[in-house]
Formats: sequence, C-alpha cells, structure tokens
Amino acid sequence: MRGSSVESNVVLIAKRSKYVILALFVIAVYGSWSVYEHQFLKLPNPLGAEQVGKRGFSEHEAIKHVIALTQLGPHPVASDALDHALDYVLQAIETIKQTAHWEVDVELDVFHAKSGANTMIGGLFKGKTLVYSDLNHIVLRISPKYTPQARENAILVSSHIDTVFSAEGAGDCSSCVAVMLELARGVSQWAHGFKNAVIFLFNTGEEEGLNGAHSFITQHSWSDTVTVAIDLEAMGVGGKSGIFQAGPQPWAIETFALAAKFPSGQIVAQDIFKSGAIKSATDFQVYQELAGLSGLDFAYADNTAVYHTKNDKLKLLKPGSLQHLGENMLVFLLKAGTSTNLPKGKGKNSGGKSGQDTAIYFDILGTYMVVFRQRFASMLYNSMILQALLIWMTSLIMGGYSALVSLALSSLSLMLMWMCAIGFSVLVAFVLPLISSSPIPFISSPWLVVGLFGAPAVLGAFTGQHVGYLILLKHLTKTFSRRNRNLPLVVREDLAKLDAERWLFKAGLMQWLVLLIVGNFYKIGSSYLALAWLATPAFAYGLLEATLSPARLPKPLKTLTLLIGLSVPFLLSSGIIIHLVATLIGTAVRLERSPGSNPEWLGNVIVAIFIAAIACLTLAWDSNLMLSHLAWDSNLMHCH
Repeated sequence: MRGSSVESNVVLIAKRSKYVILALFVIAVYGSWSVYEHQFLKLPNPLGAEQVGKRGFSEHEAIKHVIALTQLGPHPVASDALDHALDYVLQAIETIKQTAHWEVDVELDVFHAKSGANTMIGGLFKGKTLVYSDLNHIVLRISPKYTPQARENAILVSSHIDTVFSAEGAGDCSSCVAVMLELARGVSQWAHGFKNAVIFLFNTGEEEGLNGAHSFITQHSWSDTVTVAIDLEAMGVGGKSGIFQAGPQPWAIETFALAAKFPSGQIVAQDIFKSGAIKSATDFQVYQELAGLSGLDFAYADNTAVYHTKNDKLKLLKPGSLQHLGENMLVFLLKAGTSTNLPKGKGKNSGGKSGQDTAIYFDILGTYMVVFRQRFASMLYNSMILQALLIWMTSLIMGGYSALVSLALSSLSLMLMWMCAIGFSVLVAFVLPLISSSPIPFISSPWLVVGLFGAPAVLGAFTGQHVGYLILLKHLTKTFSRRNRNLPLVVREDLAKLDAERWLFKAGLMQWLVLLIVGNFYKIGSSYLALAWLATPAFAYGLLEATLSPARLPKPLKTLTLLIGLSVPFLLSSGIIIHLVATLIGTAVRLERSPGSNPEWLGNVIVAIFIAAIACLTLAWDSNLMLSHLAWDSNLMHCH
C-alpha cells in the first residue's frame, strides 16, 4: 500500500510540474514588479495653488522655483550664478514674509561665514580638514509671535543652494530648495499654533565638503536652539524622496511614520550608506556627528546615473516628485511644530543606551510605515533564533547520523549554488568590457542586467544546486535502501528524491538563519528581512509539511507551502531589491568618470556579485522545487 501511495505521488508531481513552474515564474515576476511599482513609482498628483489654498503644498508653485534656479545654469561656490540664486531665494522669502499669518514671526538672516575649518571623524571626509571662507547662507526662522519660548526649541530643515560646477542642479539640489520655499510658505500660515520654531537653512558650500552645515552649527547663534535636524538631499533627479538615514533617537522617524501621507523610507538604505559602500556624504553627518542632533535625511534617488553631471536637468523631474516630499514634510512639520516632547539635550551619546533605543523602519508599498525599537527587535530575533535552533537540534537528534549528513550535504548544495552563481555572473562581468564599446553598456538600458548578469547567475545557481542535489540524492538513496528493503528499488529512489527536495528547502531556511544570527549580533537594522525570509517559510513548512518522526515517509512538497512561505518576504523585499539594483547601476557610472583610476570591469563586477547574491538568497526554494520537478519529468519519460 505504501508503494502504491508513493507512485501516485510521483504521477501527481509529473502532471503538475510544467504548469507549476510557469505559474510560479509568472507570479514571482509580476508580483515583484507590482510591489516595486506601488512602493517606488506611484507618485501623488501635482496640485495647484488654488487646490491647496494658503496652507497646503503645491507642486505647481514649487516647480516655479526649480525653473528659476536651473535657468541660472551651474552655480557652484564663488560663482556669480550662485549670487543670483541667493538673490532669488531672498526675493521668494520676502514674499513669504508679506503673506504670513499675522500671528506668526518670520525672521530672515543673511549669514556670512568668514572662515572655518571642517574636520570630520567619519564618512567620506574622514581624517580630512576642509578649510573654507566667504560662504553666504540664508536662514529663515518661523515661530508663533506670542509664544516667544517656542524659539528655544527649533526644528531645522536644511538643504544647499550650490551645485557642482558642471550641473544646473535640478535634482541636486534645486528641487529640495524649491520644496523648502513652498514649505516655508505653508508653515507661515500654521505656525501661530506651534509650540516650537521651524528654521529653514538654505546653505552653500555643501558640494565643497559639507561646509555650509558646519559653519551654521559652529557659528550661527540660532544653532543652539535646534533639537531636531531634517536634511533634504538628492542623489539623482526626482521620484520618491525617501528616508535613508534616521536617528539616532527614534522620535523623528516615529513622528514621521504617524504623520506622513505617503511614507517612504528603508533602513536597508541606511545600512548600505553607513557601511561606506556608497562614496558620498550629506549635511546630516554634520548635524549628527558635530552637533549631536537626531533627525531624518531624505534623498531623491531616481536617475542616479545623472547625479553630479550636466544631465541633471529639469526634464527628468517626474510630475508628483515634489508633491510627494512636500506633503510628507508639511504634515510632519505640523505635528512636530505642535509637539511638547521634542528630543531634549544634545551630544554624541544622545542616541540611546548602547543602541537599544534606535529605530528600525521600513515602508510597505509606500502606504504604511513600520517602526520598532532595536530592543524589541533583539527580543524578537533572539526568540526566533532559539526556536529555530531547538527545532533543528531536535530534528537532528531524532534523525540521527543520516540527518546530520543530509544537513551537511544540503548545505554543500547551497555553497555550490553561491560559488557557481557568482562565478558565472562575474565571468560575464570580466568579458563584457572586452567585447563591448562601452565598459558599462547597461547604463542607458538597465534591463540589460537581467540578461547580462541575472541569467548567468540563475543558471549558475541551478547548476551548483543541482550538483549538490545529486550528491545529496545519492546519500539518501542509500539511506532509504537500507531502511526500507521491503519496498521496490524504484520506490526507494522516488522516496530519496522527495526527501532531497525537503532537505534543500530546509537548507534555504538555514542560510537565512545564519544571516539573522549575524545581523542580530551586530545590531544590523535590515535584519528584519532575514527574519521575514526565515519565519514565514518556516511557518508554512511547519503548518503544511513538518514532522519530527523519522518513520514517516516523505511526501511531495506542496506548492502551497511555497506560495504561503514566500508571499510576505516578496512583499517586503522585492521592491527594495529592484530599487537597489537600479540605484547600483546608476552609481556604477562614477567608477568610469575618471578613465584609468579604476579597472573597466570593476562596476560590472559589483553589479554582477550583487545580482548573484540576490539570486542565491531568493531562489533557494524555487530552484530546488524546479530541479525536483524536472527530475520527476525525466524519470517519468524514462519509465515510459
């Protein structure tokens, strides 16, 4: 009877295999793109002045400022164009002063920093001392007229007017300056009910080494009143302006999550930025490192390839980009401005006790933002790790020596998958500059990376895992032959294939368990992704498949197990993955701007390794199911 049951399972797998593979592929592709589209591409409609009234944010009004500033052309420090840009901002502020609510004070200070020396202890300018002189900034303070004590607690909103010498700066950072001007207009109509002041800093010298922020913090009298710092930046042109740095105190990100209409922010970006993988720096570093302030750092990240180039132009600014940032910032400032619990005190150690009070944050489909403290995350991760280790130990003890060997061989399958996936894709990366007229031909057509690096990575992943699968299958075939001598040989072989499929699935869980343990140990914020990729598939497997009894014969792995297990991880990470790949592709341009300074293959190799790693992390379950189905098809054809 048991032999008949297993044979029926074989027929079931063979019949469904082709359709299951196709369906899973279609669901994965379209599902991932849908998540990415909602999370990063869907922008609010631009609004006009008549639609928002005096108190709202209008992109139509903000875009006028972008047009005026970009028409000046490049305006770096010490240029006449920068003086004209400063004059334009001053005129716009004079209009705001004239139209402000009668119970609101709008104070303007044109601040001239004669000289200074900026020494940073971390980041891009670590160990360097940048000397500056003759920098002009515009500082605007908006506060309730009849609540003078509000000026003692201020929220700083900062961006820079200057551009690099080659760019008109539509993205970096005329778009941010325009948003600030329109925000100042809106706040000037609301601030009579505030308990805190809002300071808008339009600085210069950022492109020279964060000198504008440094001179404000060290030389301006209003800087002593600032308790929260918000920095608006760009490493591209348009799109959603998302939070890529927050903290160290969690107040700002928690307030933003409660207030924002279109929340966008990922702690994954913060982890990558702070690792130094992206060679860049923002004024937020000065506010955190030098002034000990907590807050938020926003950035536009679409069209990263044109960052700091002559192609940073207005035509690339997508409709809705300014509306997205402006509406989020306006409601945040309204909530923060009326708050009575702004962070108190400054200093480098104001971020909490040993990092336990720092915040972990991410948005879901650009609609909801999840924020929780590191202390809670550590408790959650430790609980999951202990449960996983307990289940693994119990399973291995009950399974005995054979289970231990099966675990080792399934882990070997994963290692071979990583080696082959990275090897295949990196080989293409080395060859590409030799056969292409451009060392990075995928810059103009980013989808080329799917064929250039994605296809070799997937092929390598399947190849490596299949080799490991065959080794594991050989071991399991011997095991079932020894334990079930009463069953026909073909049935024992079929049982071994079913068990191999399950061990490969469990090995996929093991790699995420290792990542969760490492991430939890080093308090890496994006470890929540490892938790999602471990917990949800493990729950689905435990609900539908698992048994600790070694006497139970294995059954076909249910397709429903994969669908349930991968739904939450794909929801949380597929959009981020596509966005990171797009950003990485644009960033690769910087490696080629100075011919001879870097090998031609370097940008390709970085992109190739990243794509291969993503393929290995996300395909561990899909590939083993596909391999087993193909094996069943081959077996069935052989039987016929």
